[in-house]
Amino acid sequence: MDVQGQREDNKMTQEGLFKVPNPHISALKEDFLYHITIGNKTHDLKDMFHDVKFVCFGGSQSRMRKFAEYMVEALNHKLPAGQGLVDIAHESDRYVLYKVGPVLSVSHGMGIPSLSIIFHEVLKLLFHAECSDVTFFRLGTSGGLGLEPGSVVITEEALDGLLQPYLEVPVMGEIKRHPSKLSKELAEELVSIAPKGFQTLIGKTMCTDDFYEGQARLDGAFCDHTEGEKMEFLRRMHQQGIRNIEMESLCFAAYSYRAGIKSAVVCVTLLDRLKGDQISTPHDVMAVWEKRPQQLIATYIRNKLGIEK
Repeated sequence: MDVQGQREDNKMTQEGLFKVPNPHISALKEDFLYHITIGNKTHDLKDMFHDVKFVCFGGSQSRMRKFAEYMVEALNHKLPAGQGLVDIAHESDRYVLYKVGPVLSVSHGMGIPSLSIIFHEVLKLLFHAECSDVTFFRLGTSGGLGLEPGSVVITEEALDGLLQPYLEVPVMGEIKRHPSKLSKELAEELVSIAPKGFQTLIGKTMCTDDFYEGQARLDGAFCDHTEGEKMEFLRRMHQQGIRNIEMESLCFAAYSYRAGIKSAVVCVTLLDRLKGDQISTPHDVMAVWEKRPQQLIATYIRNKLGIEK
């Protein structure tokens, strides 16, 4: 079953507040967001999160803490005297959640199932906090296709492992297909403000359920394809405009679109898959590359908030 038109219904109330797409949520006596250990009865979510305008997701817990620390400096944010950043989800070991002014920094783990869980709960958090005009970003790493390692790809369209532009979700014995659309306007704006020190481009992204066979690698524990078959597939992908491969963009794009939220996926490439499968770049070089999506998103947020460097 194809699910179309959900964004056009939009998920806003007459006051412009975010409305969670599930009508059953409002009927709950209490909505406890289990994986981040926050509830709408045990916490004053409106007081805590009402000012949130930007939600930034990334896979690694440590990376998203570092991003939150980076945003403290980027936004000239003053923490309370004698206090540091606090992981709001610290009672859970599943995800981390940091707040820096109007910015949330959230880890989503690895792969679509892990991202799906936190995405549901963040949407409900925004609903209970009565947030409005929120923009989502996914910041991550990826394998590139035909690009110099260290390049930054802004996803124009997320495709699955069969190169199809939708997320398939089994629900009650049937498959529902959700379009994986992202904001063209936001992608173009990000490219326009990108730093000049490295390549930043818009391209398609293949999102897989697996790091090894699903990405046509030859170095996993299992492999039933030849090097020639691998290269033929990767070249075909490149000809179709695919410029990187990762494991979360499809769900991120489809869920953002379902919720009516403007969003972008910004990933740095760690290698060119047309030249190999192994990531052999020194750690200190990768650490520099991994900051590039953060720098770009921070610039965008500063611009929107009117904060000069």
